Amino acid sequence: MFPIDVESLRLFLHVLAATIWVGGQITLGALVPVLRRAGADIPRVAARQFGRLGWTAFAVLIATGVWNLASYDEKDRHGFAATISLKLVFVALSGIAALLHTHAKSRLWLALGGAAAAAFSLAALFLGVVLGQ
Repeated sequence: MFPIDVESLRLFLHVLAATIWVGGQITLGALVPVLRRAGADIPRVAARQFGRLGWTAFAVLIATGVWNLASYDEKDRHGFAATISLKLVFVALSGIAALLHTHAKSRLWLALGGAAAAAFSLAALFLGVVLGQ
């Protein structure tokens, strides 16, 4: 059996939080058209409920991301600085877009904010995988 250590716990929490944040956005986005048919207020209620879990996951992502960065021992690896910088930009844009989506007053801004948050989240996730190689 492989050893279970703090590093494993840190990575597990980061991946779990990314699964909730990114996967939850994709899942909720796919469900919204069906939820609209169930009632005009249903998508808003579902989004609010996801927001409780999603924003907690985002906070865990930030905390474990800082922890990952502090523990990373290959910071001098070629391309690390550029890749992590770009990832951090996408993480910030994801949070900003999701916040704008949360406070949007029109369907257009709801759609744009949600789509942007999901796209930026996917980009950050991809760069996280690149960093893990």
